[in-house]
Amino acid sequence: MNNQFQALSTPKDLPLLRHFLLDLFCKLAYQEGDFVLSSGQRSSYYINGKQVTLHPQGALAIGRLLFSMLPADTQAVAGLTLGADPIVSAVSIVSALENRPIPGLIIRKQPKGHGTRAYIEGPTLPTGAKVVVLEDVVTTGQSAMKAVDRLKEAGYQVELVIALV
Repeated sequence: MNNQFQALSTPKDLPLLRHFLLDLFCKLAYQEGDFVLSSGQRSSYYINGKQVTLHPQGALAIGRLLFSMLPADTQAVAGLTLGADPIVSAVSIVSALENRPIPGLIIRKQPKGHGTRAYIEGPTLPTGAKVVVLEDVVTTGQSAMKAVDRLKEAGYQVELVIALV
């Protein structure tokens, strides 16, 4: 898998990276059973995205794919903790490797209990900065919308929401 992945990790091979990621999700993240989702709904299957987003090759593939999907004027990527944390980091790292550094922002579900009491962690951006929200798995969209709302409250402009599943 290592040699194959190195060959796939260039931007010209994005369709192969998508297939590679789908394979990882099927092998590592997909489970069948009786599950209660974060929305409170029940499901007969579950996709544990962190099994892929925290996998070294999965993280690199995610970073490359999602970086390629960002609008050219993106000033930051952001996501709600915990599911989006490795995705935001992967995209930000790939952006630096591609000589187009884009900072990452992590959005807390509750404000920090001490210090600044901030909802958003990461570099301070100018008002109106264009941000793309990243998600691992979307069921109802509640988490993504919470992230969008927090970013708008901070004065940022949300350009796009991208979910892996």
